[in-house]
Amino acid sequence: MSWVSSIISILEISLLLYVATLDVATRTIRNDVCLLLALLGIARQLASPMQLAESLIAATLLFLLLLALYQRGGIGGGDVKLLVALAIGLPPTGLIELLAVTALAGGVLALVHLVMRVLPYPKLAPVGSSLARRVYAIERWRHVRHAPLPYGVAIACGGIWTISSRGF
Repeated sequence: MSWVSSIISILEISLLLYVATLDVATRTIRNDVCLLLALLGIARQLASPMQLAESLIAATLLFLLLLALYQRGGIGGGDVKLLVALAIGLPPTGLIELLAVTALAGGVLALVHLVMRVLPYPKLAPVGSSLARRVYAIERWRHVRHAPLPYGVAIACGGIWTISSRGF
């Protein structure tokens, strides 16, 4: 793997860490970050036009499938954008790996949130509380209000795993 590809991988992983953090904090996934991930994926595959074409076809099919799920309320729009942006930069086998690891990470995320629902409701985190305490208090508050899971975290985990497994 060339040094350019290694730099692209590091940038992609950094962006995915940012996405996960932002999704926990605000439950949003920014358009510009998804665009950057898609462009980095295209840049990684410029040396192989056939692989890029395969990736674009696979990403298009994934988009159509996820769009149907989105229209039925089964997935958020930000999650659709993020998965498709990652799919653009992966070969079809990498896309399968991304989806599998994302599903596993999503299962773990759902279990953590189910466990959090039975934990006691915390008082507001006082000023100077640890980050973990503040996140727990906010997430527990969101549970009471039936807020959606920050599934961008699971997608980011799947993306980081898949990018890392392809090597630096």
